[in-house]
Amino acid sequence: MAKVRTKDIIEKFNLELISGEEGINRPIVTSDLSRPGLEMAGFFDYYPAERVQLLGMTEMEFYDKLSMPEQRQRMSSLCSDLTPCIIVTRGQEIPEYLIEASERESVPVLRASSKTTRLFSRLTNYLEFKLAPTTAVHGVLIDIYGVGVLITGKSGVGKSETALELVKRGHRLVADDCVEIRQEDEETLVGNSPELLQNLLEIRGLGIINVMTLFGAGAVRNYKRISLVINLELWEKTKQYDRLGLDEEKIRILDTDLTKLIVPVRPGRNLAVIIEVAAMNFRLKRMGYNAAQQFTSKLADVIMESDHHDEV
Repeated sequence: MAKVRTKDIIEKFNLELISGEEGINRPIVTSDLSRPGLEMAGFFDYYPAERVQLLGMTEMEFYDKLSMPEQRQRMSSLCSDLTPCIIVTRGQEIPEYLIEASERESVPVLRASSKTTRLFSRLTNYLEFKLAPTTAVHGVLIDIYGVGVLITGKSGVGKSETALELVKRGHRLVADDCVEIRQEDEETLVGNSPELLQNLLEIRGLGIINVMTLFGAGAVRNYKRISLVINLELWEKTKQYDRLGLDEEKIRILDTDLTKLIVPVRPGRNLAVIIEVAAMNFRLKRMGYNAAQQFTSKLADVIMESDHHDEV
């Protein structure tokens, strides 16, 4: 199913539909836009027909200088069966040959009152947001001191209970149970809650609670960039856990590698505090301070000094 259709941008940007109404359900498959200047000059060898086409003052001024047969040919070539729409900006007059070709090929011709560069920028941002790759993961997303922490783990390990404790400590819930994740660019993943589950937490024994109603608007947020993944797992006696924090494990979600920590769960461990400190420590590392590395380098100095004394 198409994520964006021509009619969506007509509504979003309040565009005037001039002709080619039959094509308003055409899918928009790329966030790349085209200003067909070379095409106006007759060069259609690399015409990106699948893009939204924007005709600004430059293109229209050039078009006006062409002969009538050239004008007809250019507009006919612009209207392909792949073209989602052609937008004429700055409220300019729509050429008769464009209306003629658009009706024949069912390519919507739209008019915008705004400047070409401004519309180009706004439309690109909108399409990149709508067409970004997405996935969904089972977990809880919380904003802790500005760090988006995705808490994962098997069902029943205590993710939602930990989230409730974190919210009580002043942090903000983004999503519980299902986290929808969107790839905004190469290094950026943004998570949000499905609309149906927004602001809700499911706590075993209590049922579903509304975090915003209980704790106020400051306890929730709609979306957050994900920076850290914390996987909760039941404590295993035989398993070796990282005690220094030197090993940095990564997890790949869509096209981005995120830092992953494994936190063992057992009675008596305050998971909320541990996760809170993990988020603060992650921020410190990003600022260039690594406690584990400093400890090991100091330890190495102590060992070297004791070896030196032994030799003396």
